[in-house]
Amino acid sequence: MSAHAPGAPPVVLEVVGIDVHFEGVVALDGVSLTVHANRIVGVIGPNGAGKTTLFNAVSRFVTPAAGTITYKGRSLLGQPSQRLAHMGIARTLQGLGLWPTLTVLENVIAGAPSRTRLAADMLAFPSADVRTGTLRDEAMANLSELGVADRAGALPGVLPHGVQKRVIIARALMARPSLLLLDEPASGLSAPDVNELIELLRSLRSRMAIALVEHHVDMVMAVSDTITVLNLGQVIASGPPDEIRANNDVANAYLGQKVAHA
Repeated sequence: MSAHAPGAPPVVLEVVGIDVHFEGVVALDGVSLTVHANRIVGVIGPNGAGKTTLFNAVSRFVTPAAGTITYKGRSLLGQPSQRLAHMGIARTLQGLGLWPTLTVLENVIAGAPSRTRLAADMLAFPSADVRTGTLRDEAMANLSELGVADRAGALPGVLPHGVQKRVIIARALMARPSLLLLDEPASGLSAPDVNELIELLRSLRSRMAIALVEHHVDMVMAVSDTITVLNLGQVIASGPPDEIRANNDVANAYLGQKVAHA
């Protein structure tokens, strides 16, 4: 693990020089990213910049052709994707991915790593009693923290989009992550929902590192400690929000798109 400044939080995730190719097309070219404990790192860039591919490499959905990915000093490249939750890495996907026939509570419980067989048993037998046990209590606590405990018995399809997004995060928290990867958490949210998401992420930062890929650049600027900007598979800038906001290369990459409010 690389050295960092004395007094700085420990490094949780370190990506160094990764390359990802798809049938000869370079998706990522020498990309590096460092995420410290109790910090929020935003990853932004135009469409096709490689943001989700970067998350897919960390999540072990794709294997880099070169470079290293370490989590708490341990290489992730030999780990199967299903092992990551047991290690304390949780990820949400761009799509909601909620099971429509399970209640909100059952969906959240299903996010628990198989420390017990309850989640697997519940999915196999939806009528199983999930109203008792530590996983139910943990799931309810997560739903309460996200302000949606009153929806525990509802089916996801009847809920507003913003509430479903909170359920997805509650499910990810069942891994008790020290690293939370959020892929487009603000997509489809109203302005009040985005503001609530910012406050939620600031709260979660007290106990975990967070990395988020997001098109809502103003939201990333508001919530991130540092931001990494990708364009055409390469890192073109990395630093605190004020530096990124003032960076001409970032403005050029967005081709005149509004990067953020001053």
